[in-house]
Amino acid sequence: MAGSSLLVLLDDIAAVLDDVSLMTKVAAKKTTGVLGDDLALNAQQVTGVRAERELPVVWAVAKGSLRNKVILVPAALAISAFIPWAVTPLLMVGGAYLCFEGFEKVAHSLLHAKQDDHAESAVVADPSVDLMAYEQDKIKGAVRTDFILSAEIIAITLGIVADAPLMQQVIVMSGIALVMTVGVYGLVGGIVKLDDLGLWMTQRQGGLTRAIGGGILRAAPYMMKTLSVVGTAAMFLVGGGILVHGIAPLHHWVESVGGSVTMALLNGVLGVAAGAVVLGVVTIASKIWSALRG
Repeated sequence: MAGSSLLVLLDDIAAVLDDVSLMTKVAAKKTTGVLGDDLALNAQQVTGVRAERELPVVWAVAKGSLRNKVILVPAALAISAFIPWAVTPLLMVGGAYLCFEGFEKVAHSLLHAKQDDHAESAVVADPSVDLMAYEQDKIKGAVRTDFILSAEIIAITLGIVADAPLMQQVIVMSGIALVMTVGVYGLVGGIVKLDDLGLWMTQRQGGLTRAIGGGILRAAPYMMKTLSVVGTAAMFLVGGGILVHGIAPLHHWVESVGGSVTMALLNGVLGVAAGAVVLGVVTIASKIWSALRG
């Protein structure tokens, strides 16, 4: 009897693990797109600090990302259990914030591009500048952006495991959160240290190794500039996509227009428009608030 009960228990555990594995694979596949956006955004966010501080900054942002997910996983489970109608509006607020942040970056770069490049170079090059506040601003900005992207990853995963038992939901969502964090920030750390890898290779023996190292050194600055552009575009794509998914008629219209590329472009255009609107509202509200306080 005891042996039979143990076999039944082991069979149940195997079935649960099989279900968890299947749901985790599906969730990982569906969140891959957000993972790419997350990678581009965070690699762009943590650039501009001194070389010796790049990995500590990446590590600080990674810890902030883990804290985000420690908050988001139980919050998502609680919201899904008690007020499921609130998931979409909360995601849309986050999507609007991403669009706003992206449009603010574009507007600021168009108006102050040369001044910003000079200021950032001066901060990195000037040994008398206290980098603590500068790094903290970088970290806070990256963690804020990560919170929105992490929320979408958690929401996508929650939609996949919504009908599963609570324990399976917790295991799958926690596993996805951990794997995504390790994957993204491991890659971000590698990207920001590409120039160091290239320099190391140029100092090795062997013509091919030195040639590859030189190529990496030449390509690294262009890669970082590309990531900056891709990261900003990702804000519009992800934010616009969240807003489109939250408005059923708009979502159906976008789906009816064409394929995945067309849908992504429309999401991006709508994201830019939403960012412009939110920036306008924030600017007007800020001026009104300043006038009332003054």
